[in-house]
Amino acid sequence: MKTHSRFSFPVTALVAVSLVLGLAGAAMAADKPAAKPAEVTLSGDVQCAMCLLKKADAKGCQDVLVVTDKTVKTEYYLVKNAVSEKFGMSCEAPRKAVATGTVSEKDGKKWLTATKLEAVKKG
Repeated sequence: MKTHSRFSFPVTALVAVSLVLGLAGAAMAADKPAAKPAEVTLSGDVQCAMCLLKKADAKGCQDVLVVTDKTVKTEYYLVKNAVSEKFGMSCEAPRKAVATGTVSEKDGKKWLTATKLEAVKKG
């Protein structure tokens, strides 16, 4: 007959409880949402990718905020939402604007989801 140490049950129970708590902590950490991207404010010219910029891959009218910083031009495609719809399309001429929103990348392009988009008044 095999004898068990008087400590074997408590040690086994302690290991099992630790394992359960560790897995629960890992599951809770995985449920946390990803960090929210920071909002940026950009100034530039809103232009249509198809009509004005003549982009070969443009399948329809799509506004792009073109930001020029010294000699570097960066294009931010505007995600179609209520803010960009209210601003309207820029198919005939570029319009100077200030945009606030979050930037993401998709298919090798920068996309700006605008929370605020205002035309710059001339004068």
